[in-house]
Amino acid sequence: MKIDFRPIILAGGSGTRFWPRSRKARAKQVLALDGERTMIQSTVDRLNSLARAEDCWVITNTLLSDTICGQLDAVPEDHVVCEPAARNTAPAAGLAAFLIERSSPDAVLGIFPADHVIANESAFLTVIQRAIELAAASENMAVLGIKPTRAETGYGYIETGEVFADGVLRVRRFTEKPNRERAEEFVAAGNYHWNSGIFVWSARTLANAVREHLPEMAPLLEQIAAAYGTPDFDRVFREIYPKCENISVDYAILEPRSAKGESRSHLYGLPADFGWNDLGSWAALYEHQLEQNLNTDAHANVVEAADSVAIDARGNYVYSPKKFVALVGVRDLVVVETDDALLITPREHSQDVGKVVKELVARGRNDLI
Repeated sequence: MKIDFRPIILAGGSGTRFWPRSRKARAKQVLALDGERTMIQSTVDRLNSLARAEDCWVITNTLLSDTICGQLDAVPEDHVVCEPAARNTAPAAGLAAFLIERSSPDAVLGIFPADHVIANESAFLTVIQRAIELAAASENMAVLGIKPTRAETGYGYIETGEVFADGVLRVRRFTEKPNRERAEEFVAAGNYHWNSGIFVWSARTLANAVREHLPEMAPLLEQIAAAYGTPDFDRVFREIYPKCENISVDYAILEPRSAKGESRSHLYGLPADFGWNDLGSWAALYEHQLEQNLNTDAHANVVEAADSVAIDARGNYVYSPKKFVALVGVRDLVVVETDDALLITPREHSQDVGKVVKELVARGRNDLI
C-alpha cells in the first residue's frame, strides 16, 4: 500500500544572508541561485516522484506568499500558509502537523527547508523513501544526517549510536553549532553527522511530540488548526500564533526526545551523502558553483556576468549579469551588483553580510532591505 506522504516546505526568511540580491520580499528561496529554477521550485521538483504538488504545504510569510504562489502554481493556494509572525521551525512544523492530523493522522510528513541544494537527487530520493517507510511503521522520527567533509562550526551535529537496521542508526544526541575544537573532535570521532534540517515523521507522531514537549504551545496550534477553512481563520491565526514560543524543532523536540536514551526515544538517523549544501552565505554559493563547475574558470573564479576577463585573479565570486567585469590582481573576493546596491567583501567575511542589513535598518533605509 502506498504511504500517504506530505512534504512540508519551510520557506520563511528575512533575506539577509544573500543581500543585496535577496531582500525581505525576495529571500533566497525565491531566487534562482544555481540554475534556471528557483530554490523553492527545485525543492518541490525533486520530490515529484514521492508526492503530488497538490499534497505539498508551504509555511512562509506574507511578504513572500504571492511570489511563492506564482512560482508553485500546482500547489494549492490554501496550502501556502503565511505566518503572521516569525516563530522559528517548531511552531511552523507543529502547525502543519496539527492541520494534517485532523484529517490524515497517519500521513507521513517530510519537513524540508526551501533553500537547500541537492547535487545527487537519486541518492536523496533513496534516503527519503527509507525515512518515509521508517516513519510510517511506528512512532518513529527520522532525521537525515550529512556526512561531514570538514569541521564546520556553522552547522548543528547529530551523534549516532548503535545500528537499528540496514542504513539506519539510533540517535544519541543533538549538538548545536560547536566551536572549532569540538567540531574537529566530532569529525574525527566518525559517528557525528551534520544536521540537515530534514525530518520525517507522521502527523500524529509530530503532533504528539509537540503536546509532550511544548505543552503551552500545543493548545494554541490546535486552536489555529481547528479554525482552518473557516471565515475566522485569518483572525484566529493572527491573534494566537504570535503567542507561540520562538524555538527550533531541534531545541524543542529532538534534544529532549534524545535525552530519553537510544532505546526509548524513537529517534533514528539516516546517514546521507547526496551533495547537500544549505547555501548559507555567498562563500557557500561560491564553493557549490566551483564544485559543480558552474560559471567557473581555470583560476577558481566564479563569474556571472555579461562578459568578463580575469588577469592574475583567483578565487573570486562575482555577480553582475548586466555588465562586463574585469578582475585584475584580486583574490578571494565576493562582488555582487544589483540595480541599487553593490557588495564587496572578502569571501571569508561573507557570513557578516547580515550586519549590513542591520546597519541599513538602523539608518531607516527600508528601500534597500
